[in-house]
Amino acid sequence: MRIISGKWRGRKVDAPPGEGTRPTADRTRETLFSMLHSRLGGFEDLAVADFFAGSGALGLEALSRGAASCLFVEQDAAAVRAIRANIAALDCAGQCDVRASSVLTLGIPKSAPDLIFLDPPYLTGAGEVALDKLSRLGWIGPATWISLETAYNEDPEVKGLEAVVERKVGKAKITLFRAV
Repeated sequence: MRIISGKWRGRKVDAPPGEGTRPTADRTRETLFSMLHSRLGGFEDLAVADFFAGSGALGLEALSRGAASCLFVEQDAAAVRAIRANIAALDCAGQCDVRASSVLTLGIPKSAPDLIFLDPPYLTGAGEVALDKLSRLGWIGPATWISLETAYNEDPEVKGLEAVVERKVGKAKITLFRAV
């Protein structure tokens, strides 16, 4: 896996070994960042959160494109080690906060991030459960964009959030949400 664009374009991102995580395919990441760029105009100075982070590729891609900071949340120990190794390889620790925990254990944030990525295990409903809790805790503000990756045949719905657009890419579906 490689960073697609920005200051680290072409740099390698290592995924954790084994079958415990499912890294977002390059084609899916390209589609996602194109969808976001057309709506945000860019990523400069954004505060980003990468939940169910896996390798951290989504958050690192946003940082490469100019995001100011990224919170990575992942509970799998091997994935957390991969995220930390990727951050060290890109020398961006000052922009990153890595939390080895479940998204469902997060407390109230100091402020809502500008952009949230969620890439939970497919066909579990974990993304919808997480979004519901994040919304109730104040992680989703009126200007927050949320990207949820699911299996292509899932139709996620979350009270208080509107699905603005969705795209199917291979076995994945990307849905962008906003608060209503």
